[in-house]
Amino acid sequence: MTPQLFDDALRASVAQNLALHGAGSGPATQAVLKRAAVCVIVTADAQGRAAVLLTRRASHLNAHAGQFAFPGGRIDADESHVEAALRETREEIGMALGADAILGRLDDYPTRSGYLITPLVAWAEADTPMRANPDEVAAIFRVPLADIDQPGSPEFVSIPESERPVIRYPLLGTRIHAPTAAVLYQFMEVAIFGRATGVAHLEQPVWAWR
Repeated sequence: MTPQLFDDALRASVAQNLALHGAGSGPATQAVLKRAAVCVIVTADAQGRAAVLLTRRASHLNAHAGQFAFPGGRIDADESHVEAALRETREEIGMALGADAILGRLDDYPTRSGYLITPLVAWAEADTPMRANPDEVAAIFRVPLADIDQPGSPEFVSIPESERPVIRYPLLGTRIHAPTAAVLYQFMEVAIFGRATGVAHLEQPVWAWR
């Protein structure tokens, strides 16, 4: 992929692609899952290339410690998914975004650990202040879109425990798995390339089934 410039044309294209996609909610059978929301933040790296923000969760957390994730978390009873995603973004990486930063949403993704994640796509100017909250986040990464869209990436792997393919991305010197990998894949497919691609069928590795 040719490095994508972080500019107004990209913002307009992402918003249009998301509007045309018409994101799907989880089916009624998943109503018992706990609700969560994450923020897929489009911004720029130091070279002005379009990038997304990923965090590495703090190593002392009780759940999913050390894993790569988008800013996000559980939706409180009095919140919308937009409010939750923006609140969690403030709490985890100190980035204050308004509702007008939201460009659209992706499909809900059900996790093996009992959550139904709603991904919101947001736009943040390159100089928007942010700082990792050490209680929750070990590091923040600006990952260029060109690094995500590489030959042979993402990887789809078969496992004996499931008929569904496990998705993973070789990024940041490791392999990033679903749910983050599934959300990242749909973001690239739908928001960047304008392709109608679902991800609810994509599996997580067995060690994430808790």
